[in-house]
Amino acid sequence: MKNLHFLLTLILFSCSSDDIKVDSIPDTEPITMQPATDMELMQTVQEGVFKYFWDYTHTNSKLSRERLHENDLSFDANTVTTGGSGFGFLNVLMGIENNMISKEAGISHLQTALNFLENADRFHGAWSHWMDGNSGTVLPFSTMDNGADLVETALLCQGLICIREYFKNGNTAEQQLAQKADALWKGVEWDWFTQGENVLYWHWSPNFNFEINLPIVGYNEGLIAYILGAASPTHPINAAVYHEGWAQNGAIKSEAQQYNIPVLLNHGGANDSVGPLFWAHYSYLTLDPRGLTDRYANYWDVVRNHTQIVLEHCIQNPNEFSGYSDKNWGLTASYSRNADGSTGYSDHSPTNDRGIISPTAALSSFPYTPEASMKYLRYLYEEKQEDYIGIAGPIDAYSSHYQWKTQRYLAIDQGTIAPMIENHKTQLFWNLFMNAPEIRSGLVTLGFTSTQHGF
Repeated sequence: MKNLHFLLTLILFSCSSDDIKVDSIPDTEPITMQPATDMELMQTVQEGVFKYFWDYTHTNSKLSRERLHENDLSFDANTVTTGGSGFGFLNVLMGIENNMISKEAGISHLQTALNFLENADRFHGAWSHWMDGNSGTVLPFSTMDNGADLVETALLCQGLICIREYFKNGNTAEQQLAQKADALWKGVEWDWFTQGENVLYWHWSPNFNFEINLPIVGYNEGLIAYILGAASPTHPINAAVYHEGWAQNGAIKSEAQQYNIPVLLNHGGANDSVGPLFWAHYSYLTLDPRGLTDRYANYWDVVRNHTQIVLEHCIQNPNEFSGYSDKNWGLTASYSRNADGSTGYSDHSPTNDRGIISPTAALSSFPYTPEASMKYLRYLYEEKQEDYIGIAGPIDAYSSHYQWKTQRYLAIDQGTIAPMIENHKTQLFWNLFMNAPEIRSGLVTLGFTSTQHGF
């Protein structure tokens, strides 16, 4: 591999003339570098994406920047993202576990971030989608979206719970950090976001109230909001909110198949197709789908089938996009390119396939499709490293068909890669979250059972 050859060259040329003499080198065959092992490659990509949340974190708040442009690091530098910061917290814990940073450095980083969140704008306990990383004031995500974002808040809170569980039995500084994380998550008024109905609503604005009027109904990335709402010891929702709202009185179930693989749950209201792969990642950074069932589905089957459908779609390639294969696959929301050459953002899926591969899709699916995800990882680092690997790991998106790539990164895309690989390797975040007492209680309240975690 190129990076191993570079390392060897660096070692040789860093030695003094007294250390290595030309006439002392034996006349042997040229050195053949061994391919990296699977574990080494997983460590490499974890280290790469970790830089987004450490080297390029917002310097004041220590929260995660919404985006990073490789050719202009100052672009949009003060916009931090709530959900992406929750992913960032998991990346910091992963960094500690894998000796990328010291525990002391990680604690200091997280202390600053949690202190910032404590003083940032909140709306009935929830944070906005975007904030100014210097002041903590809300930055509107859209015209009426200038207040609470409950799904983004849920993505943050799963990180807070993992921080608490990770540090709660440590020294004084660690326990204080755990207590701060606990207080922040318990401040969210989940029940208030029902408007007195049996469903959770996504947004609230101090200027527009609930005018956006977007209920969180399944199946999409919003499952974690219902889990946390049921688990809250301070502002809980009741089980009917989940069953009548999220599950739509059972209409969430699907009998459809794609590529002879059962879909199982209606994706975004469509009962015959699957959505972008981030729906199989965001809630499951911490929620362990192995052996997890309720009256609607076995969630391991849901996420595994979702991933296999996307994989099979890329292999069969019905749209005949060049470059698609069993080693170059993965459709999810990311930066995008349209057929007319314009660029933007799109939630790629089998029903919205624009010829764009998003590396986070396959890499964050390691627990579900380990062999196919490893084949993709080797493709990236052994065949396309110069093209698709940048300053913070794999770039956000590319297209072989259009000979296009973006040297940009998004927190919500980079942020799922390392934690999901860690769950594949050690189940770190699944164990932290699922062993939290209120999470177990909340899941039981909603009718979940877990053979993996004994309830």
